[in-house]
Amino acid sequence: MPSAHPLRVLSIATLFPDAARPNFGLFVEKSLRALAAQPGIALTIVAPVGLPPFPLSLHKRYRALRALPRTESWNGLTVLRPRFTLIPQIGAKSNPAKVARAVLAAIKGREFDIVDAQFFYPDGPAAMRVADALGLPFSAKARGADISHFGHVRATRAQVIEAGLKAAGLLAVSAAMRGDMAAIGIDPAKIAVHYTGIDTARFHPGDRTTARAALGMDSAKAILSVGALIPRKGQALVIEALPALPGVHYWLAGAGEAEGAYRALAARLGLESRVHFMGPVANADLPELYRAADAVVMPSVSEGLANAWVEALACGTPIIISDAGGAAELVTSPVAGRIVDRTPAAIAEAVQALLAAAPSPADVAASLGGRFDWDRNGLELAAHLRRCAGR
Repeated sequence: MPSAHPLRVLSIATLFPDAARPNFGLFVEKSLRALAAQPGIALTIVAPVGLPPFPLSLHKRYRALRALPRTESWNGLTVLRPRFTLIPQIGAKSNPAKVARAVLAAIKGREFDIVDAQFFYPDGPAAMRVADALGLPFSAKARGADISHFGHVRATRAQVIEAGLKAAGLLAVSAAMRGDMAAIGIDPAKIAVHYTGIDTARFHPGDRTTARAALGMDSAKAILSVGALIPRKGQALVIEALPALPGVHYWLAGAGEAEGAYRALAARLGLESRVHFMGPVANADLPELYRAADAVVMPSVSEGLANAWVEALACGTPIIISDAGGAAELVTSPVAGRIVDRTPAAIAEAVQALLAAAPSPADVAASLGGRFDWDRNGLELAAHLRRCAGR
């Protein structure tokens, strides 16, 4: 007999956009939007906001976060934004318990059938606590650093594994991520691979010359990285590859702690005129940026299955990436790009090869094979959560 009421989903998402950070966790929003569009789903999202203790919370860097509403309709989704106390750098171990308390206070009086965690840490152990308090099953999804970092460091590893043990079901963004979860002791039999989606109405091939003109870029060969400027992403290796790539310009979309070091590196190598720091780029502007590049180069230390990889391919731009996360699940032929060692020489060689025999954008986009679709993503997520809830 079908249930008389929809599946009432409580989704905990510490990565979720807000007015202060409109690009923060967009992929989570898109997945949850796809879930909410499924029939028989009643979704409530709790996106806890971490703020340091008073008086640090009064610092101007937190002003926009303090001003966020406690409850709002975000692009049609019901979102609750309770606060929890965040201790920068040293508070990771206590974050799940704090997030859980904030969530329970925010949802008091509401009823649910299943608790969903959109990131494995701190969301997963927080969902475990919330589910235990409400007598409900829960699910958690692994995306990247939530396993590669938090699943290994002493302060958080035990909570990651406990959440994996107690969850009714688990998701991973790639088969490689499922393997990483198994390697730390999580049962792979309860993990389903749940690929991200892509909005092909926005991310699709286009004319490279037109895209460059729209962005004010010249006709020089261009390689691109999209993501935070942090050592783990490996942008320094790309800068160091440029001396072997005369005439090639490198565009970096993103901001982060390593920007100063990267600028100094470019200056030391005499590459200031060929290394372009764009700062954060709005999601709406990314398709044109991908189309403008000859290749997207991202030699990360670790990834789950980076959204930028999928977006670039959908726009017809090949990718040069390290053997991280689900790389081999995307680069299945030379048309899609290259998987390379994390060395400047290997990166330069791959760029040279792609520039010498550039695949057609249509062929690059076709390499995705229709696996990355938001409707499918939402359908699979709904089916997974129903299974976890015994529905």
